Amino acid sequence: MVPLHGKALAGRRRIDRGAQGHDGTHALTGLEPGDAPQAADLFVLSFQHRNALMAAAGQAGWHPIGARRSGDLSRRFVASGAHLALVDTRDALDEALGAIRALADAAQANAAGLLAIVSRDDVHHLGDVFAAGATHYVLAPFDGAELGQALRFAARHAERIAGGVDRTGLAAADTLGWRWADGQISLSPALAQRIGAAARRLPLSRAYRLLRPADRAGARAARRRLAAGHATTAFTHLLPGGERVAHHLTAGATGVSGLIELLRPGGGESAHRDPLTDLPDEHAARRWLTRAVGGGTRPGVLIVGLSRLQTVNSLYGRAGGDVLLQAAARRIERAVQDASGGRAWLARLAGADLFIGVPRARRAELEAVAEAITSTVGAETERHPMLLGVDIGGAIAAADEAAGVLLRRAHIALVDARAEPGSGPRIVVPGHEAATPRLPRLAEDLRRALTSGEIELVFQPQVRMADGRISGVEALARWRHPEFGALGADLLFGAAERAGLSERVSAHVQTRALELAAAWPTDLATLRLSVNVTARDIARPGFATAFLEMLASSGFEAARTTVEITEDALIEDLPAAAAALTRLREGGCAVALDDFGTGYSSLAYLNALPIDWLKLDRCLSQGITGGARDRIVVRSVIDLARSLGLEVIAEGVETEEQRALLAAEGCASFQGFLCSGPVATAALVELVRAHV
Repeated sequence: MVPLHGKALAGRRRIDRGAQGHDGTHALTGLEPGDAPQAADLFVLSFQHRNALMAAAGQAGWHPIGARRSGDLSRRFVASGAHLALVDTRDALDEALGAIRALADAAQANAAGLLAIVSRDDVHHLGDVFAAGATHYVLAPFDGAELGQALRFAARHAERIAGGVDRTGLAAADTLGWRWADGQISLSPALAQRIGAAARRLPLSRAYRLLRPADRAGARAARRRLAAGHATTAFTHLLPGGERVAHHLTAGATGVSGLIELLRPGGGESAHRDPLTDLPDEHAARRWLTRAVGGGTRPGVLIVGLSRLQTVNSLYGRAGGDVLLQAAARRIERAVQDASGGRAWLARLAGADLFIGVPRARRAELEAVAEAITSTVGAETERHPMLLGVDIGGAIAAADEAAGVLLRRAHIALVDARAEPGSGPRIVVPGHEAATPRLPRLAEDLRRALTSGEIELVFQPQVRMADGRISGVEALARWRHPEFGALGADLLFGAAERAGLSERVSAHVQTRALELAAAWPTDLATLRLSVNVTARDIARPGFATAFLEMLASSGFEAARTTVEITEDALIEDLPAAAAALTRLREGGCAVALDDFGTGYSSLAYLNALPIDWLKLDRCLSQGITGGARDRIVVRSVIDLARSLGLEVIAEGVETEEQRALLAAEGCASFQGFLCSGPVATAALVELVRAHV
């Protein structure tokens, strides 16, 4: 690394893409103990290699403050208090150039250094890097010594343009930070003042008590990660005034230091991102599709289903599966953008399904994108074996077609692709629907499935916010089709509607759920069971009486039964529905309104129906980590529910941050992959034991 007018350094041992740190600080950095900076703050932006880069910087003696997205960079850099920024352009050159431009003015104004990591394959773009505003660069791959020395050179440059003023002490007065050593937490003056602490030194147990109860689990988890050998980690929480902050932790030989970054609410699509892959999430995908369809662009949609992930999870644990899913998502993202000329839009749906949207799509373009995905997922190298398979279904919008209908057609095409392994992607074009949808076939198979045991029940835990115990479960149906594999409830009930078997399938699922729950072992003897009923169920004369008779026959306690109304169809006769639900409550059952916030007449339902529980739809639950508007909506819904005397369950909770924010707003319980996906009874027993 040298200033951009100089010559790049050479090195012997290399840190390649995605490489982890090496054993031994001096072996990694090439520095003597006196050469390393005194734990100076370093702002790190890397789109693909953040964790490895932060580990290397931490080994070199820096306090890295990591970022993986380019939103609001100037403010975040200034708020970090760092006087050196490191931007990694590898595998994301265009986005990195934009980030350097965004940081350049802030770096100049704050007399800071701006160092860029550039791949040797991109050396011809050094002029672009210089024009964007970088002050130094280092070529990759590089070894630890080169990185350590590069940071020293850039830091000296920053000090010189600051006029030789020692800024360490000046920054310390304003820095929000702390240090843990010898069993004590030492707070910076600014932090002590901000939180109103009477003393600047306090024991660790007291420091925990400064956090809200809902935030302590995140702090303890970060501490465990450091104890397990992580050089750096982070956690977030709310300050007493309601402002959200991130703690960037660095472990050293004598203790742990933390630098606090003030987080400002984001907005737009960037606020809705999947925490595992860093892609936009399902909420953002649906918003994109709604706008594309509403704008008359006739978009095309691909649903990419990654297979064999469960096998990977069984062999290597969920952590191994997560790493593989992240790698696959990065590969697919690059392949999609190359094949579409940058026109495609990528998001992660639930589980191992990815969404790809292309505005004004033609069939040939979707087929080219699908072929690129198939090729990249199937490609294996010595360093990056790919154990996953891929199935792809797609559809092109018809004129005046609703976003939800288009998405459903793409999902059905995915089922069709899975039905014939090796047949390639299935893409439905308007006017040619009969060539691919499998719903008629599924309808034919459903009668057999009802008697052959193919329809299975699994249970997703519901966890109390107050103590982390599992208090109940929701029963969910799965169809183990002998050819198509595991099919979800949407396709099951879609096939039932087509076959005229909706009532029979609904009763079958309800009966089976109650029978299984009645046979639960002692470990599950206190759990509540939530059973789904549809708008059509409660509109049917005599349904409430029939359900209570079914409940009595099963032997399961009515007092432990919750009836969940799914908002998949409009309840047309609210007085009749209210009468049916009142009958169920008189029989001992509780009533919950499912998917609140995305269905039909939610507010009218609250006013007209006898309800005990309200379940926040996953889009609302996950949106709480988004912008200010998203949080206000969620807060308003929870406040409304509590004012009506209703308990609130948040669905689709996948991160500790979501859980903590929902708990702070008054949610009583949550349901989602943060605890577990739907599981069979044996696995449920183990989960309950683990949460005691």
